[in-house]
Amino acid sequence: MVNPPRSIEALVAEAKAGNQDAWNAIVDRYAPLVWAICHSYRLSPADAADVTQTVWLRAIEHLETLRTAAALPGWLKTTTRNECLRNLSASARTPWQFNEVTMDVRSDSPALDAELLAAERRAAVREAFAQLPPHCQRLLTLLMSGDDVPYKTISSQLDIPVGSIGPTRSRCLDKLRDCPALRSFASRDARNGE
Repeated sequence: MVNPPRSIEALVAEAKAGNQDAWNAIVDRYAPLVWAICHSYRLSPADAADVTQTVWLRAIEHLETLRTAAALPGWLKTTTRNECLRNLSASARTPWQFNEVTMDVRSDSPALDAELLAAERRAAVREAFAQLPPHCQRLLTLLMSGDDVPYKTISSQLDIPVGSIGPTRSRCLDKLRDCPALRSFASRDARNGE
């Protein structure tokens, strides 16, 4: 069985203590966010790799000064945007010239905002999932595996009656929705009418 993802607070605390596995988990979790921002600025693959390397180097340097672990994704976004702009400027291209040729690279670009929001939601779901009780994690993992595991198989693996799988799933999903990591998205989506 796959271990559930650890919370960002736990990962940052362990990484600060020198745990390389925790640092690797942070990089694995947020690398898609960093790459999405680089992609939105239409950097060449080499420039995107340079920006990404610089962002992670700065993250290592500043990890000790991070006051709130939950602020790490926002810090990564800001640092990546700044590095992308610095890279464009160093290449004698301003964002405005670049904008005319390929795309809008302003920080309020709707495409960039959508990609960042999607990455934040995925991270929040992973964090909320890690806070669920183990029986909910096991049940939801089996149900969401994409393999269409029959209820009879789930019943035997988890030692629960077939008739209680649906109601238990419903309770587990309710617990997932109630996790603090997801509440901000639920209230934001309700305000935006999504």
